Amino acid sequence: MEYILVIFFSYLSGSIPFGLILTKSFGGKDLRKIGSGNIGATNVLRTGNKYLALITLIMDSLKGYIPVMICQKYFPELIQISALFVFLGHIFPVWLNFLGGKGVATYLGVLFAISLSSSFVFIFTWIIIALIFKYSSVSSIFSTLTVLVVNIVRSNVVASIKPDQVFNNDINFILFIFFILIIFTHKNNISNLKNKNEKKIKI
Repeated sequence: MEYILVIFFSYLSGSIPFGLILTKSFGGKDLRKIGSGNIGATNVLRTGNKYLALITLIMDSLKGYIPVMICQKYFPELIQISALFVFLGHIFPVWLNFLGGKGVATYLGVLFAISLSSSFVFIFTWIIIALIFKYSSVSSIFSTLTVLVVNIVRSNVVASIKPDQVFNNDINFILFIFFILIIFTHKNNISNLKNKNEKKIKI
């Protein structure tokens, strides 16, 4: 029963399309018909409304953070399940024919819940890469990879220093799954980068 409850709650929380709701509520166009067609904060930013993009970023992050934190309190053994399904809810929302966002902001919210230090690694890396290349997709993919690598290295360092300490590798596994999913959601961006058609962001 706990599995069903966690999966259901996490998926529904993740599936709320805040970007689409906010832009329509403030008289904007349908996000799916402008820019990249994505419902996330980056595409909201392309509408020219920076404040609405920031609110979308925060809300999409919170819908990743809150369910996982609730699960951590009541069903800590199912935290990876919650993290995965809140992410799947965002990229495959039932309300939008399973065509959602790329999941980066929701991923960040999950990181804040399961590994605070990893969330700062992600933010720092994302900003640096964005300032250099001006591509949100490149920043997102590289930052997600960096978080995965840093956690794998850290777990191995801990294992070598304290061989008697059992390190929980579940977080590395879920971070690997997230990285694969981020690659999947950015497949069109990767194609655009190869064809030099990817749109840059203004920072």
